Amino acid sequence: MLEQMAKRSVPLLKQLLSSSAAASSSCSSRFTSHRSVTYMPRPGDGSPRAVTLIPGDGIGPLVTGAVEQVMEAMHAPVYFERYDVHGDMPKVPQEVIDSIKKNKVCLKGGLATPMGGGVSSLNVQLRKQLDLYASLVNCFNLPGLPTRHENVDIVVIRENTEGEYAGLEHEVVPGVVESLKVITKFCSERIAKYAFEYAYLNNRRKVTAVHKANIMKLADGLFLESCREVATKYPGIKYNEIIVDNCCMQLVSKPEQFDVMVTPNLYGNLVANTAAGIAGGTGVMPGGNVGADHAVFEQGASAGNVGNEKVTEQKKANPVALLLSSAMMLRHLQFPSFADRLETAVKHVIFEGKHRTKDLGGNSTTQEVVDAVIAALD
Repeated sequence: MLEQMAKRSVPLLKQLLSSSAAASSSCSSRFTSHRSVTYMPRPGDGSPRAVTLIPGDGIGPLVTGAVEQVMEAMHAPVYFERYDVHGDMPKVPQEVIDSIKKNKVCLKGGLATPMGGGVSSLNVQLRKQLDLYASLVNCFNLPGLPTRHENVDIVVIRENTEGEYAGLEHEVVPGVVESLKVITKFCSERIAKYAFEYAYLNNRRKVTAVHKANIMKLADGLFLESCREVATKYPGIKYNEIIVDNCCMQLVSKPEQFDVMVTPNLYGNLVANTAAGIAGGTGVMPGGNVGADHAVFEQGASAGNVGNEKVTEQKKANPVALLLSSAMMLRHLQFPSFADRLETAVKHVIFEGKHRTKDLGGNSTTQEVVDAVIAALD
């Protein structure tokens, strides 16, 4: 009797276990496919925010126009105050500076910097006037976009206000020019603190300081000394150092070894552009510049951010980098769900591969990519 009952109960137990597993699987998939938004806004957080917009030169008006269209399609709670600024101006107009100080946030296209001639870069002027001391460029593989290396996810954090970009140059005697590189304890410490804080808040595991202290023992030595002091306050984050020339070689051979990189001004520009080239090109890498009070978002890697005349005339500039930078801006403004929607739509278009500009192996126009992103918005 007991034996017969046991035989009958086996199929019943299997059925119960099977239905339980199916219910668990269904529940799991429901939570993973429809992630709830955990950000709880304060009353009034949904009020539209003003953002200063600088279309800039070259492809700038094309790609900033792309962002405006996508923001409008998403009904994102931002509106733009547009100012025409060009790289051949002697200085950034005061009304533009006042607008950024009022709004706290700016989105800009590239500003062309004339070569030589003693003309000051407006990009550098903006960083100094607003004390945007940290430049951040995120270089990562986009699913569906083939690159030489996989598992690349590098964040380059660059000191933005001193070093070789201090602009302290003069002609000592005819035919001899002296250019000063300025490194201070204050600026080195605060960029190191920003890099480690970024790593801590974003669950990053390692910070690498890039330097040339074997040659510039005092200047880069001071930068390293500051990084080491800050590193002791973050025992959970691994810290290491690498000479800049070896860094460039390692980037093109084994980029997956890097996580967060903190650098003085000039090295950061070179490293960020190299990392961008490895991960898919300057047309897809987002970035921004941030200080204690203001932030300016733009294409992450500076190489090609103005494009060339042919690309501008054909209206085939890649808007992906600035679209992803604008997603960073939305998070900065505490609109995370809008940022997620925008990023998801851009990544869907890249993965699908039907609408890509020439730099990504396609032949689409800027507008065709924008239309595809808008269609992909959920």
